[in-house]
Amino acid sequence: MSTDLAQLSSDRFEIADTLHRYAFGLDHNHADSLASALTEDCRFDFTPAGKKLGMDFPRLTGRDAILKAVLPLIGPLDSSHTASNLQIEISGDTATLYAYVMSQHFMPREGPQRGTEYALLMNRYDCELVRDGQKWRFRRIKIDNAWSLGDPEILNALASYNALQAKSNSMPNR
Repeated sequence: MSTDLAQLSSDRFEIADTLHRYAFGLDHNHADSLASALTEDCRFDFTPAGKKLGMDFPRLTGRDAILKAVLPLIGPLDSSHTASNLQIEISGDTATLYAYVMSQHFMPREGPQRGTEYALLMNRYDCELVRDGQKWRFRRIKIDNAWSLGDPEILNALASYNALQAKSNSMPNR
């Protein structure tokens, strides 16, 4: 019995750590941390939250696709993610995680200065995880928005700016 409780405790800690590695990767634009939280074939679905926030964000499949789409969007922003209300259900080498994740976003180097644009989001996470050796990794992440303050368009602002910069840099000089 004590071994089962020790394993359950360890698994619950490692599952919470998966969410923390994920959040650290987003907050610090750290691809290795984010990648360490995802299976190679992970499915990422932000469409429920995106619809509520007026954003068109595609469903993504695969660690590489997630890294290429999410990090350029969130990574450069001044962001902080805080996880709470974790509910974890474990069955062998699979688990489900339900959590609230609050994320605050500002444009790069603008942080929480008075008068700066921001987006404060409270999102519900519905996730499936699998055990991969000693670590747990997300196999599926589905994100829905519970509420928001500020302007969620800030999540698109940097991506739009970078796209325009890339386009103008590729045009020949006149």
